[in-house]
Formats: sequence, C-alpha cells, structure tokens
Amino acid sequence: MWWGRKKRHEGVTAFLGAGAEFEGKLVLSGAVRIDGIFKGEIKGSGTLIVGESARVEASFSVDAVVVYGEVRGVLDIKERLEIGAPGRVFGTIATPVLMIEKGGLFEGECRMSEKRKKTPGK
Repeated sequence: MWWGRKKRHEGVTAFLGAGAEFEGKLVLSGAVRIDGIFKGEIKGSGTLIVGESARVEASFSVDAVVVYGEVRGVLDIKERLEIGAPGRVFGTIATPVLMIEKGGLFEGECRMSEKRKKTPGK
C-alpha cells in the first residue's frame, strides 16, 4: 500500500477521531483521515484515509481513497482506490486504478477507465 501503515498520520491535514460521529458534507484538500463514523458527501482534491475503526457511508468525488475500515456508497475516484486489510468497500466504484490487498474486501460494481486528464483552465 502506498500510504503505508507506519505513516498513518504523516501529512494529514484534518482528522475525525475514533468515537466521533459526523453527518454532512466534507470538502477536502490534502490528506484527511477518518477513524470515526461519517455519513454524507465527500468531495475535493486530495486523499481520504479511512482508518480501521471507521465506518463511512457517503458519496465520494475525490482524487484518492485508502480504506482500512468500512465504506458504503458511490465512489467516483479520479486517481486510485486502495483497499487494505481488513478494509471493506460495498457499493459502486468508478476509478482508473483499484488495488485490493490480501484480506481486503470489495462487493458491488466497478467501472475502470483511463486516468482522467485535467483540462487546461478547469
């Protein structure tokens, strides 16, 4: 896994800790880590890390997601989705790169296409 378990908090700009619950819209820039419970919408540029104790039910539109906890929803990932053990993803995925570590689980539908190119001026 490119994020690596030893570097869990390195470079993280925001954090929702274990035991915390949040419902709403999260707009991220940079790396954000969730270890609690989140329901809603997650979008922006950067990387979302879903820790082992996290449960996330959301629609996603972000650059990258690394999952060690549980995710349910629709994931529109621009660069890559990684599911590390014991991560679980249930739902619909659209991403150019999907990596599942031994012990990770994915159930649902997946559409893979080439990495999206950024259009000048957008």
